[in-house]
Amino acid sequence: MKPVKMLATAAVFVAMASSSAMAFYSGQINIPSTDAKSLKEVTIGINNYARFSSAPDAGPNTYDIGVTTGLLPFEKIKLEVGVDYATTGTGSVYPFTYNAKLATTEDALFKYMPAFAVGGFGLGTIKAQNPADVVYGLMARTLPVVGRISVGGYTGDKDALNGDKNNKGLLVSWDRTITEVSDKLWLGVDYMSGKNSLGGVGIGGSWTFSKQVTLLTGVSFYNDETLAGKPTFTTQLLINLP
Repeated sequence: MKPVKMLATAAVFVAMASSSAMAFYSGQINIPSTDAKSLKEVTIGINNYARFSSAPDAGPNTYDIGVTTGLLPFEKIKLEVGVDYATTGTGSVYPFTYNAKLATTEDALFKYMPAFAVGGFGLGTIKAQNPADVVYGLMARTLPVVGRISVGGYTGDKDALNGDKNNKGLLVSWDRTITEVSDKLWLGVDYMSGKNSLGGVGIGGSWTFSKQVTLLTGVSFYNDETLAGKPTFTTQLLINLP
């Protein structure tokens, strides 16, 4: 099946599925990574964010279904794009957001060169949607034994992210495949600074059941619970189309 047809098929699936969540992209727990899809790779993500608290001020549970695909045929530079349908279960007038990323691999031009990525997520086309419109830059390097360290920064829409002093900040993460246990086991920690609806710490791990299916579980703690709500437990099911 051609990539465009695969993306269209996945988009139909998204439209039939059931506050805005983090857009679905190649990432860690809650923030992007320098990974990106290759040409003909298509991944569907089914993500749930459930609050640990049922208090009235805990914030809503969020459900997100997204699809991401790669557009470039190159091995060392990649471009991915995606679309998300997010809902709190009570419906949304403008549930769709978009994401895109241009990334290089490690050692792309010379030995020991870090991976780089620039992109955006939570992108909207309707002002009334009040999209986060986050744009970011990242660099990452995998170190022996330690794992991969990623650092970068972001900025977003000041109306959606609590003003022009809180709509930007730092992105940091660590992740590693725990080969000592299994090549299928991955662990990660990420952090997004800023007192807004997105900033916080994510801790999680995933297990790859097959080439087509990976399940990630994790917890998130937010910098400002008044804006972002109480901590959440997330499950993220990733399905790679053959």
